Amino acid sequence: MLSKAEIADAAVKLHAAEQTRVQTGLLSIAHPEMTMDDAYAVQAAYVALRHAQGRKTIGWKIGLTSKAMQYALNIATPDSGVLLDDMAFEDGATIPADRFIQPRIEAELAFVLKSPLKGPSVSVLDVMNATDYVVPALEILDTRILRVDPASGKARTIVDTISDNAANAGIVTGGRAVRPDAVDLRWVGAIVMRNAEVEETGLGAGVLNQPARGIAWLANRLATYGQQIEAGQIVLSGSFIRPVEARHGDTILADFGPLGTVGCYFA
Repeated sequence: MLSKAEIADAAVKLHAAEQTRVQTGLLSIAHPEMTMDDAYAVQAAYVALRHAQGRKTIGWKIGLTSKAMQYALNIATPDSGVLLDDMAFEDGATIPADRFIQPRIEAELAFVLKSPLKGPSVSVLDVMNATDYVVPALEILDTRILRVDPASGKARTIVDTISDNAANAGIVTGGRAVRPDAVDLRWVGAIVMRNAEVEETGLGAGVLNQPARGIAWLANRLATYGQQIEAGQIVLSGSFIRPVEARHGDTILADFGPLGTVGCYFA
């Protein structure tokens, strides 16, 4: 287990990397004994630093929900991060050139809650009943921690990703909001284009076979820390595409068919 001082130091380095846009080193190398609980403690300390700057929590993101990503990191569970108010962008927004370090885009569904969800034992049906509406979304990923250590060639691990707020950096919502029972969420799909060329496609079933299942997992995990998902919060349920690199000058557009489109431009 990491000490309180080590957790605080890691959080400060993450915060500094975000401010300076200069990535920090892999925590999995600095602390080979680091656990997932340690990583969530670092994430919480980082979020506390953002709160101290006046930022507010508006929701959560769930990651690593696809089998492909879980196999890649040799884990069998998703991860989660915190959405802050300065991470929210409107549909069609221009993302400032100096905002992110190495941004990537994922397409997913965002759940907006009308009532709180508190675990344990939250079910998919509980999630559906607590959801006000579901809306198409793009998640902007960024990496405050190096993806690969240049000296050893070692790639970041699950503890690096969780510590790095699950690589969460932004959210763009758009398209048409729908009640969660108005469509079969497993069959909601997206065609993701970069500069009018198709890069990725996917279906909601790629997210734990039902996007709402990720929300239930999050509510139950938060209960172990005495937390819950609050009414009015937005939760990104997990991507059903591989991340798409977002370069300067790129326009990213996700077409969700009957649910409309959502996009942004990277200056």
